[in-house]
Amino acid sequence: MPVSVKRLVEDIAGEKAPGPSVTFTVFHLFSALELLSGAALGRNRLAKKLNVGGGAVRTIISRLRGSGLIKISQDGCSLTRKGLEVWGRLEQVFPRRAELAKSELSGAEFSFAFLVKNCGDRVRSGIVLRDAAVIAGAREALVAVFKKGHLRIASVSECVEKDYPTAAGQILEELSPEENDVVVVAGADSILKAKQGAFAASWSLIDV
Repeated sequence: MPVSVKRLVEDIAGEKAPGPSVTFTVFHLFSALELLSGAALGRNRLAKKLNVGGGAVRTIISRLRGSGLIKISQDGCSLTRKGLEVWGRLEQVFPRRAELAKSELSGAEFSFAFLVKNCGDRVRSGIVLRDAAVIAGAREALVAVFKKGHLRIASVSECVEKDYPTAAGQILEELSPEENDVVVVAGADSILKAKQGAFAASWSLIDV
């Protein structure tokens, strides 16, 4: 098992190869591992679910296979033992991920949230994290930290349950945060962009 799963995934995404530059990101590799952790998928179905073209999905498959994370059989692509271990490490820090409905905190058409375990002390600036989400395609983002039994958003609310009960209810029900957990919610004009935004901000917090 590599010392840093995060570094492993980033290295796979950043590999240099001849030909056109790649059209996928760390998010697509994360999503591929997420999808393949559930069941084997053929190349075409994987491309559709990742919303990438044929060339990109071939490169994704090639790199994941070359790194020993997936294998290919008649059933399609599936995770190897190493792939399952890597996904298990990632799921420990991102144990819950969910689409959220509109609420007082978000006017975007679609919202997606990531729970990031035990990273509250790493949230130095919500602005930096929001910027990461917007660069990745989101229109907006918020970062809440669960402290002393309450969701808190710096400079917005010391008790989200009191100030924004609908939003807090969704977050608590769908993500079940515990002490020092972080919830990143990104809003966008598509669920894919919202998930990409939430992932980008969340990814910047972790070190696994």
